[in-house]
Amino acid sequence: MRIVMFTDAFPPYINGVATSCYNLYQVLKKNGHDVLVIAPQADDGPTKKVGDVIYMKGVPLKKMYGYRVTALYSSSIFKQVKAFKPDVIHIQTDFTIGQFARFVIRKLKHVPTIYTYHTAYEDYTYYAVKGLLDRVAKRYVRSYAKNAAKTMTEYITPSDKTKLYMRSVGSDAYINVIPTGLDFSIFKKENIDFNKIEEFKQQHGVDKDTKIFLILGRVAQEKSMDVSIKGYDAFRKAHPEIKSKMFVVGDGPQKEDLMKLSEELGDKDYIEFLGSVPASEVPFYYHLADIYTSASTTETQGLTFMEAMASGTPVLARFDTQLESVIIDNETGYFFTDLDSFVLKAYRILTSSKEELEQLRNKAYLEVDKYSIDKFYENIIRVYQRAIRKKW
Repeated sequence: MRIVMFTDAFPPYINGVATSCYNLYQVLKKNGHDVLVIAPQADDGPTKKVGDVIYMKGVPLKKMYGYRVTALYSSSIFKQVKAFKPDVIHIQTDFTIGQFARFVIRKLKHVPTIYTYHTAYEDYTYYAVKGLLDRVAKRYVRSYAKNAAKTMTEYITPSDKTKLYMRSVGSDAYINVIPTGLDFSIFKKENIDFNKIEEFKQQHGVDKDTKIFLILGRVAQEKSMDVSIKGYDAFRKAHPEIKSKMFVVGDGPQKEDLMKLSEELGDKDYIEFLGSVPASEVPFYYHLADIYTSASTTETQGLTFMEAMASGTPVLARFDTQLESVIIDNETGYFFTDLDSFVLKAYRILTSSKEELEQLRNKAYLEVDKYSIDKFYENIIRVYQRAIRKKW
């Protein structure tokens, strides 16, 4: 099968959509399919093709860390897509490359189109309108999402939460719920250099008795990292007998605000911002940590939670109905709802016996195994095949 994928997020960029697209690309190639990816250039360089990926030249958006505005059309890339003779076109975005994809599918009407709705765009309207006319912007997003679903041969959401959102905006399109698959093998401890972890701890003044809290991801308002930082601050002050430190891995528009917050709380010496790291190093940081915590309620699936669970790192997440399909409270991870419960659950994790933690890790790994990359592939191929039959 020949697949063209359009996405506004692809490695070296790091976020959930980039991970999902890259994993799909990898598993399709592994199973003998030909794939052509259209994605934004990661730097200020010109449009170029590297292997199976055409990187379009783009201009960075300061308020949307890592995202780039590309041209809405490229005749040379369109010719390459047409010459590729795709069996299906898979759209993973609605941003500028997504709009280019819509031009392509209008020209190649005979080719079935699949769309994956990754992002709850209503949670991002403030970047565009800065609080002004936010209701109007959200209303537009709902209408756009509903209408976009009608134009696709097949429609995918990564979770029931996203499917319910589409129903709430009035979409009656058939929706395939397919959670993003992960290659969990890269998170196994046998693939981690624990000598490197010890060296890292020495370099950052962390002794063997210090417990490490980890936040990882795009440092932006919708991720609510300030909530986790305040939770950690409350824990540190409630339990001074437990030596601890927090590392924030990632970059984004809210980084300076969070650094300022940590100073105001008196946590400057206890919270360290490491900035962006290569995707290949992400498993290292999960294994470094004693607790992975996130307060985000805008996730459509929660890939970082799954990655942490696959790494054997206890998860402390702010409760969200979406995560109920991933985390079983007190069994495969822990939920918190406010500062008090954050402190309580963090203390429970850090004072658990080795046997209790091992039981938690085993249950967590079994829970996320259903999101394996192979099951993801099987589900996606069924959708591709059904889309092709619709165009016969």
